[in-house]
Amino acid sequence: MATYLVLNLIFMAAVVVALRIKPHAPSRPWWIALGILLVITAVFDALIIGAGIVDYDRTKLIGLYVGNVPIEDFFYAVLAVMIVPVLWRRLEVKR
Repeated sequence: MATYLVLNLIFMAAVVVALRIKPHAPSRPWWIALGILLVITAVFDALIIGAGIVDYDRTKLIGLYVGNVPIEDFFYAVLAVMIVPVLWRRLEVKR
């Protein structure tokens, strides 16, 4: 049975392969963007989970939380910080 962590890792690996993302040392702006997205994720996900808008099957979570937000929820922020710069460079209009 797949867990949210396994699904996140499979999806991240598929994106890395599909976009041919090469590992390199992240820049300072990358770390800043990641930090901001993680904080925003923690705040807003806590609100939507607390309001009952979103819920998770607890049997499929690894059990690590930031407040009431499962750690698996933060993969989307990490993935966004990985994907957006790559797509930005590749779709950039050359002048």
